[in-house]
Amino acid sequence: MTFSQRHLLGIEHLAPAEITAILDLADDYAALNRRADKHGDALRGLTQINMFFENSTRTQASFELAGKRLGADVMNMSMQTSSVKKGETLIDTAMTLNAMHPDLLVVRHPSSGAVDLLAQKVNCAVLNAGDGRHEHPTQALLDALTIRRAKGRLHRLNVAICGDIAHSRVARSNILLLNRMESRIRLIGPPTLMPAGVADLGCEVYGDMAEGLKDVDVVMMLRLQKERMDGGFIPSEREYYHRYGLDAEKLALAKPDAIVMHPGPMNRGVEIDGTLADDINRSVIQDQVEMGVAVRMAAMDLLARNLRDRRAA
Repeated sequence: MTFSQRHLLGIEHLAPAEITAILDLADDYAALNRRADKHGDALRGLTQINMFFENSTRTQASFELAGKRLGADVMNMSMQTSSVKKGETLIDTAMTLNAMHPDLLVVRHPSSGAVDLLAQKVNCAVLNAGDGRHEHPTQALLDALTIRRAKGRLHRLNVAICGDIAHSRVARSNILLLNRMESRIRLIGPPTLMPAGVADLGCEVYGDMAEGLKDVDVVMMLRLQKERMDGGFIPSEREYYHRYGLDAEKLALAKPDAIVMHPGPMNRGVEIDGTLADDINRSVIQDQVEMGVAVRMAAMDLLARNLRDRRAA
């Protein structure tokens, strides 16, 4: 299996063959997770530490469940009440953790680049669970697996990513992955929610949902990142929903078999109509949650294999 990475810090470090290796193994774990006995032993004897400097119920729960299903000893560190609050630096925290000899370190941090800095200071494998506006690689991988299972392929699809592109690390990781897999990406949203240098991302940019959604295969809605906004980016939530929220009328412009995605948590009636979000014929949002556990199992399994190989060398 082609996967040579020491850490999983972002999609930008992965070759197409490595992306495929993760997705193929995740397919196997998705099957395991549907069995009565959901446990494997790929991480038996290894210690996994989850460090979340930002709150994230679903991502942390997904990583914890993934580790436990593969037999790891899993510890969750509450960074909201840790020594960091008492003035300890990120490097101090890394050195303290390194002395505990963990094998897998899962980190979410509000600052872009913080996870990469930690990875330079520890001897274990590090997984980026989201850093600032930079990347969220396992979210893009689970989105890719969901698309591949629904559409039978990742190559040469028309994918619309809609909403708050500027503040979204999910959007950045998905753009990198889908470009690498030769899909065509359309970014749809108001100019105030488009990142600087959007023209250099290799995507088509639309300010109008009707134009942007025409004949797409996948519609990926994004959450409004209110916690990262420091000004008036939208007139009002009501106006935003009218122009950029996904409803049945707007979705009708896409292909008849287009799927609807959202990384969650959703703001119903702002980013997406609640009825549409629950439509089992069009929405794959619950599939995304399911694939999240499988992808994180696969990523940790592959990193653990490489870790053991390095230690044995």
